[in-house]
Amino acid sequence: MPAFDYQALDDRGRVKKGMLEGDSARQIRQQLRDQGLAPTKVVLASQAITVEASSGNFLGALFEPTLSVSERALITRQLATLIGAGLPVEEALLAVSKQTQMPKTQKMLVTVRARVMEGYSLAGSLEAYPKAFPDLFRATVAAGESSGHLDAVLNQLADFSEAQYESASRVQQALVYPVILFVLTLLILAGLLGYVVPDIVAVFADTGQALPALTVWIIALSDFVTDFGFFVLLLLVALALMMRRLLAVESNRLVFDRLLLRAPLSAKMAKGRSIAQFASTLSILTGSGVPLVDAMKIAGQVVSNRWLRTEITQATLRVSEGSSLQSALQVSGYFPPMMLYMIASGESSGELDSMLARVARYLQQDVEALLATLLSLIGPLMLIIMGGAVFTIVMAILLPIINLNQMVG
Repeated sequence: MPAFDYQALDDRGRVKKGMLEGDSARQIRQQLRDQGLAPTKVVLASQAITVEASSGNFLGALFEPTLSVSERALITRQLATLIGAGLPVEEALLAVSKQTQMPKTQKMLVTVRARVMEGYSLAGSLEAYPKAFPDLFRATVAAGESSGHLDAVLNQLADFSEAQYESASRVQQALVYPVILFVLTLLILAGLLGYVVPDIVAVFADTGQALPALTVWIIALSDFVTDFGFFVLLLLVALALMMRRLLAVESNRLVFDRLLLRAPLSAKMAKGRSIAQFASTLSILTGSGVPLVDAMKIAGQVVSNRWLRTEITQATLRVSEGSSLQSALQVSGYFPPMMLYMIASGESSGELDSMLARVARYLQQDVEALLATLLSLIGPLMLIIMGGAVFTIVMAILLPIINLNQMVG
């Protein structure tokens, strides 16, 4: 039974919007009249999606429905369980849509179900919401449908989404303490330099004594913060916005990402994260039956580093020309020897997907360990900076007092 988007007026003239299932638009209008509503617009949900997609305006793309990683993982897990229990896809979609509490998610699932009942495949139906179900998700679902193992593939996707969510959550939790310390450091320094130091300076100015060099320097810094602090803040915001616009240009982004792969501190982090993304995605796709060249094209688009993405594109071309995956990736020089060795072993044994999964887990754990070490150092570093800054300001205030006492003595 297809789904229809409707717009109607209630007895007070207020606009009501929603979605109903029925055999025809006429039946939907009758349902609305039975509920005391005056229908003003009834259209097939799939047609509504097509109109929105073809409109191409900026606001339509901005407010396109999407799903968080945790929501997508939950929906995928529920679908895998229901389909594995023998329910048809459309019935599984209907059951999951009734379980969700989010109206936007329910509307998406009902629309996808309507497209399935119109004859589209599940992967084709998910194309109505490309931001909610990205290329990797749809390609893997298509492979599961063609191989007849849709429930197993959906379980793999759920595992992948849950791992992504857990990794992001750990990083966010680890960042809370350093960010709070950083903000507190800035606020304390701004308060001392902007309000405390000027009041103390007014006292010393009446004594006429020569001030120590440290005090003079702190007074100059205080005057600068008081006079130009707001403008410096605006300048930093402007620089951040300008940097964002510059990085939006593809050539500039390529240069920046290449520098990230070569800089001493960021190289291991950027390279490990991007390669782990590539290996994990390629493992899921090849394990689902997607041909290696097609899987590499999709997995390459998942990689966040643009320069590494171009290297993967070149490797994909070499694989399509008959090269092995290990040889194609080795040419770039960005992939670690351990990964290349395990890929070669997987290609020779026919277990490439499992080897790629192991590589992804190892690289992800390595990146998370490095990140945890860096974050554990940031907290004490912020405390040292804050303590050192406060100590310097206090000493700048105390030194003239000590000198004054010596003169009086």
